[in-house]
Amino acid sequence: MAEPTADPEIRDFQHELRACTEGALTGSEQEQYSEAKFLQVKRIIERFQGREGSSELDRRWTRKVTDVRNWFTFSASERWREDASEYEHYTDSGGKSGGQKEKLAYTVLAASLAYQFGLEWGETRSRSFRFVVIDEAFGRGSDESARYGLELFRRLNLQLLIVTPLQKIHIIEPYVASVGFVHNEDGRDSMLRSLTIEEYRAEKAARGVGAPERGAAISSARP
Repeated sequence: MAEPTADPEIRDFQHELRACTEGALTGSEQEQYSEAKFLQVKRIIERFQGREGSSELDRRWTRKVTDVRNWFTFSASERWREDASEYEHYTDSGGKSGGQKEKLAYTVLAASLAYQFGLEWGETRSRSFRFVVIDEAFGRGSDESARYGLELFRRLNLQLLIVTPLQKIHIIEPYVASVGFVHNEDGRDSMLRSLTIEEYRAEKAARGVGAPERGAAISSARP
C-alpha cells in the first residue's frame, strides 16, 4: 500500500509545482504567461541550481524532493494463510529490526519481478523471460535474510546472475550451478575463472578453504 507522504518539504514542493502549472491548459493567455508564473518557476530553478550561501542545503533538498520514491510512504501486511489474520505489519518508517526490513525488501523485490514477468506462484515451466542480475548482492545483509531472499527467487524459478563479495559465497552456494571468480591484480587486468558448482566444491574440499586462492568477487548463475 502506498500513501502520500506527510513530509512538509515534499508537500511544499508539490504545492509549488501545482502553483506553477495552474491554469496552464485551461486558463487565459494572460494567466499562462503572467509575471507571477515566471517568478514561481524561477524560485524553484534557483533552488535546483543552488543559491549563494545555501548551495549544500539546496543540493540535499533537490535530491530529496525530486526523488519520487520519497513522495509516498509504503506499507505491507504479512498475514496467515489459514484465516488471513495479520501476523506482521511493515512500513518504511516503522521501527523494525534490520533483518525484518531486509526480508520485506526481498519480498517486495520478488513480488515486483513476479508481476513484471507475469509469473504464477508454484509454476515450474514457462516461456516468460526470467533472467535477473543482482549486483553487490547480500554484501551487507544478514545470512538469514540472504537465504530468505534466495529461497523466494528459487520458488519463483528465476535465473539469477549474482555478483557478490567472496564472504557470502557459502550462502549462495546451494542455489547456484556455476561460479566465476574475478581477480584484478594491482588494478590492471581482470581475470575470470569459471567453475561448475561441483568443481568448486571439490576444490574447496581439497584446499580445506571456502574459495580458490585468488578472487575478489564472485558471480554465480542458476540454469
